[in-house]
Amino acid sequence: MRRTPKLVGAGVVAAALALTACAPTTTAPQASEDGAVAVDVGMLTSITGPLAAYGEAYQQGFEAGLDYATDGTGEIDGVELTIEWVDDQGNPDTAVTQAKDLIGRGFQVIGGSAASGVALAVAEQAAQNDTLFLSGPAAADAITGINDQTFRSGRQTLQDVATAATFLDSVDGSSIVVFAQDNAFGQGNVASVEAVLGGEGASVTPILVAEDATEFTPFAQQIQAASPDLVFVAWAGATTGAMWEALAQQGVLEGTTVVTGLADRASYQAYGPGSGDIQFLNHYFPGATDTEAAQAMDAHLEAAGHEADLFTVDGFVGAQMLVQAVTEGKGDVDAMIAALEGWTFESVKGELTIRAEDHALIQPLFQVRLVDEGGTWVPELVEVVDAEAVAPPMAEQ
Repeated sequence: MRRTPKLVGAGVVAAALALTACAPTTTAPQASEDGAVAVDVGMLTSITGPLAAYGEAYQQGFEAGLDYATDGTGEIDGVELTIEWVDDQGNPDTAVTQAKDLIGRGFQVIGGSAASGVALAVAEQAAQNDTLFLSGPAAADAITGINDQTFRSGRQTLQDVATAATFLDSVDGSSIVVFAQDNAFGQGNVASVEAVLGGEGASVTPILVAEDATEFTPFAQQIQAASPDLVFVAWAGATTGAMWEALAQQGVLEGTTVVTGLADRASYQAYGPGSGDIQFLNHYFPGATDTEAAQAMDAHLEAAGHEADLFTVDGFVGAQMLVQAVTEGKGDVDAMIAALEGWTFESVKGELTIRAEDHALIQPLFQVRLVDEGGTWVPELVEVVDAEAVAPPMAEQ
């Protein structure tokens, strides 16, 4: 089904979309000398830069997923599959240059990235050049439904927000404080909470903090004074530990329901002594599921000396989507799009569905708590949140 691109949502840097595109081209599948169709795939993600750890987990998951989806062969019948990894450094300008190069060399598929700005910029290139784009961990809601050529293998912010709502007995009539940094990330989370939970009858109050702030006691006191039913925390960076310490010291963690996203393994010890009082929504953590795909992923990672992490599943799912698209579409972009739209499949987190109308990935999320095991905080599953219960609203067409 063909759609026209929609306008990007709140929290997305507009400059990411105002990048010069190369001239539109149409890339047809190429046959090799032995008659097999040749499909070239450019995996564009953060190998270096601030999101390198996310890119590494994504790549490891992709390799595990490709092994799983091809029954250990790494090959697709009738297709000569070439995969090239490219470092976008988390920089949209760099990624656009690299995407143009890949497209100019005849690549029919691009995968990645961990950065939302990169994914949005590459999505524009994919549309203008009729190239299939399988976005990775990037969470910006604007990626969903942006154009026909773009899909996503990870979750989006609206699904996180909908998961936060499951910690309340009733959203209607509740009071919610969004505590975040005053930047695009924080403002985007405010907009999502207002759209989703505010739309269901909650009163939403943002408390935004300058990125260079180092003293958080006054903000913790503001939260206490507001007496909210739920505090939704969206935070990243070096001040994370000091922020959580201030919330604990001022009694915020004990006095109300505080919800935030559980990030990667490196973050588990960052929430301080109040870790046990925080409620976590989560996209994935090691051991969250015990599906056949999860077992296969863990076995593949262990054999390579790796461990699963937050975005490993996004790479795994991306590989499953690639194999489905190429198996059915043999490098023809329209046929690959048709092969993915409406596809339901089993993966690490359970059953996933690509919504045909806007390419949202409908998937379960998790309620998690941290428990102290011998002085180390480790995640423990509280509840699997049903995929349909946290499905994002249909993207504007």
